[in-house]
Amino acid sequence: MNTPTTPQPTPDLESLRKAIQEFRPNPHRVPFNSLKPFHDSIVELRSKRASYRSVAELLQQHGVKTSRARVAEYGRIVLDGGKSRKRRKRAKTAPATNTPVTPPSVPAAPTKPVPAPTAPVDDVPPPAESSPYRSRGPRIARVRMLDGTIAGEKSSGQTP
Repeated sequence: MNTPTTPQPTPDLESLRKAIQEFRPNPHRVPFNSLKPFHDSIVELRSKRASYRSVAELLQQHGVKTSRARVAEYGRIVLDGGKSRKRRKRAKTAPATNTPVTPPSVPAAPTKPVPAPTAPVDDVPPPAESSPYRSRGPRIARVRMLDGTIAGEKSSGQTP
């Protein structure tokens, strides 16, 4: 389908250059425009260890429209030179594996795979301190009764 196209007007480069030179940003969009005239006052108050809240309250009392958060942001970015705030580093944990570790100097002897006997969870000894296995969650206590039986387990004399 052929539709008639209107020719695009040629751009007037001279008027574009003139508009760019005369461009002024909206003063409400310029960062910290309301606080820049009071830069020296804010620096002096901060050197006297005034909090951002007290600086903001003092400015508000004298007709400056601002907030504590805005003054704090001005302090971090302008006064401190954009110094980043310290963040807590996460501890790196290795994934828990329960594989035996053999020293690299001793070659592992090939053996037949033997099926491991299934044992109740209560009979598993706790891992050694040097073991790569780390327990996740609470440990459940094994309560022994006075007669020597373990609470929660069925003894051989009980019927199901």
